[in-house]
Amino acid sequence: MGGGSQKKLALVVVPGAMFAMVLLGPGSVANGDGGAVDWLPPSPPSGSSIAASAGSRLTLQLAASSVSPGNLVHIGPATRLPRGARLSSTPGNPARAVLRWTPQGRQIGDHALRFTAVDNSPSRLTAQTLTLGVRVGRGTVALSGVGNLSRWAFVMRRTAVRSAPRVSAHAKARLSRWTPENYPNLVMTLRERIDRNGVWVQIRLPVLPNNATGWVRRGALGPLKVTSDHLVVDRAATKATLFRNGTPIFATRVGVGKPFWPTPRGEFFITEKMRGFHNPVYGPVAFGTSARSPVLTDWPGGGFIGIHGTDAPGLIPGHISQGCIRLRNAAILRLARIMRVGTPLTVR
Repeated sequence: MGGGSQKKLALVVVPGAMFAMVLLGPGSVANGDGGAVDWLPPSPPSGSSIAASAGSRLTLQLAASSVSPGNLVHIGPATRLPRGARLSSTPGNPARAVLRWTPQGRQIGDHALRFTAVDNSPSRLTAQTLTLGVRVGRGTVALSGVGNLSRWAFVMRRTAVRSAPRVSAHAKARLSRWTPENYPNLVMTLRERIDRNGVWVQIRLPVLPNNATGWVRRGALGPLKVTSDHLVVDRAATKATLFRNGTPIFATRVGVGKPFWPTPRGEFFITEKMRGFHNPVYGPVAFGTSARSPVLTDWPGGGFIGIHGTDAPGLIPGHISQGCIRLRNAAILRLARIMRVGTPLTVR
C-alpha cells in the first residue's frame, strides 16, 4: 500500500499440527558415508501450522546444516511457492533462508509450503522435506489511531460509500473528487480490510450524522499519506491545541459555537485550506473540516464547520459563533504555517 500501511505478522506456530496432506516428520537423511543434513532452529518443526492474514507480511526463517564441516548446504523450495512469495537463501554450514510473503485476498485459504536442504558433497546429502501448512485468513489492518499516527488519502474518482465492505451493502453516501469549495477532496482512513471481495477501506464521512463511517474500494483513493499531527478543540475551555507526535506545538484561545448553534462534538479531519477571502469575517485563512452543523443544515454545502480568523478579535475567547471555530488572525496565520490538510480534529 501507499503510505507504508503494511504490517509484519507475528507467527503463530503450532508444533505437530497436521495439515490436510501427508507430512513427513522432522529429521535428516543419512547416506552410506555417515553424513547427514538437519533442519535447525529457527526452522519450525515439519508439520507445523502457521496462521497468516491477507495484507500482512509473513516472514519465516529457516536454517539447516551438514554434520560434515566442510560441506556447504543450500535451502530451496521443494515445490512451487505461492504467488508473491519469495525465498532468499544464503548457502553455508549452517545455511539460512528467509521466506517473505504478503498474501492477497484471493489467496485466503490453506497453502502447503515445502522446503529442501541439500549439501554439496558428492553424495548430495539431503534433509527430509520440511513441510509447513499456512492458513491465510481475511485481514483487517488499522490505518489510524495506532500510536500517534493517522492516514488519509485524496479521492481519485466518484464512488459510493457502503455500510459494509462489499458491493452488495447499502450505499450510505457518495464521495466526489472535489469539495463544495472546489478543492481536491480527501478522507480520513481508519481500517483496511482484505478478503475475497477485494480490498476495502473504512473512512470517516463528512456527512450528518457526525462521526459516521463507511467503506469504499481501495482503488477509489490515492496513495495513503501519514501524519502525526492532531488538532484538539476544547469547547468548555475555549482552547485549541495542535499536537505533533503527542507533543503540543501550538495552543491558542478560540471562539466556538453558541449553545443554540453548537460546534459539534466528535472526531473529524481537516479537508482544505483556503485563502484570499474578500469577507473580513473569515480573516486571512480558513480551514474546512468534515464536521457539519446539526442545526444549520440550510447553509451552502449543508452547514460545514470551518476554522478561520475573525474581524472581531475582542470576542475571543467565548461561545460566539454559529458553530465555526474562530481564532485571532495572528493565531490562524501561525496555524496555517504548521498544520496541513488531512490532520485529524477532535472536538470535545
